Amino acid sequence: MYEYLNGLITVLAPKFIVVEAGGVGYRVIVGNPYAFEQNKSAKVYIEQILRQDEETLYGFQTSGEKQLFEQLLAVSGIGPKSALAILANSDHTGLIQAIVSGDVNYLVKFPGIGKKTAQQIVLDLQNNLAKLPFDFNNITGIEQPKQSENPALDDALEALKALGYGAREVDKVSNKLAALDTLDTAGYVSAGLKLFN
Repeated sequence: MYEYLNGLITVLAPKFIVVEAGGVGYRVIVGNPYAFEQNKSAKVYIEQILRQDEETLYGFQTSGEKQLFEQLLAVSGIGPKSALAILANSDHTGLIQAIVSGDVNYLVKFPGIGKKTAQQIVLDLQNNLAKLPFDFNNITGIEQPKQSENPALDDALEALKALGYGAREVDKVSNKLAALDTLDTAGYVSAGLKLFN
């Protein structure tokens, strides 16, 4: 699985770019190829999608944009092409505001998005957007993400979930971990594993 490609943009085409990294040219489908500059180096965040008969790389300028793409893909009725069309505009403030406020009329303006799908986007994503790394200062109706007092602990709790422990199990040990002397992420993960055993 790819996270990003760091390389030279060698081709700009209407629907894709080519990123040359390590002597290999990767064809990457992007919402707006002309947001990139040809013959300039760039970091392109990648989402790899495997289908029965094809393997496609989708590219984004920021990790936040990639995460928003992943959220859109989780909505029933939205495939990669529809999600990319929604993200083609580099300013996502209007999109996020529409989802938060339930503005279906704004969402149906995107290609391939009907009223039913727009309603599903609102239903599925309305409460999940605050977790994404965007500046929400200009968006009304969304609770501002609180700055964590202990990012290392937060990362450790997410790592424990990624290791297969359920959210309820992790929540039960979080207070015990928080009561420990401040550790780094690896220290919290290790202490958490001991509490589970």
